[in-house]
Amino acid sequence: MANIVSLLIFTTTLAVGQLLFKQVGLSLRGRPLVSGMLSITQEPAFYLALVLYGFATLLWIWILARVPLMQAYPWVAIGIALVPLLSWFVFDERVTPVFWLGIAFIMAGVLLTQLGASTR
Repeated sequence: MANIVSLLIFTTTLAVGQLLFKQVGLSLRGRPLVSGMLSITQEPAFYLALVLYGFATLLWIWILARVPLMQAYPWVAIGIALVPLLSWFVFDERVTPVFWLGIAFIMAGVLLTQLGASTR
C-alpha cells in the first residue's frame, strides 16, 4: 500500500509542477526571449516547480528501490492524463471527446500493466 501511495504522490507532484511551469510560461507571453528568460527569475512559481521536481526525483529513487521499474514507470502515464485534465480546470484549456477516449486508453493501459506486474 505504501508503494501505491508513494506512486500517487510522485505522479501528482509532477503534475502540479507542470501546472506551475505552465503558469510561468504564460507570464512570458509577448516578451522577447532574453527578457522573458530573465523574468523567470522573478516568478515564485518557477522555484516552487523546481522544488517539486527535486522532491519528485528523490521520491522516484526511493520508489525504485522498492518497486520494479516495469511496475513503477506506467504511473508516469497517469501524469500524461492528469496534467491536461488539471489544465482544463485551472487554465480552461479545451479537452475534446477524442482526448477523453485517449485518456480512457491510457488508464486501461496502466491498469493492464499493473495487473501484469502483480501476477509476476
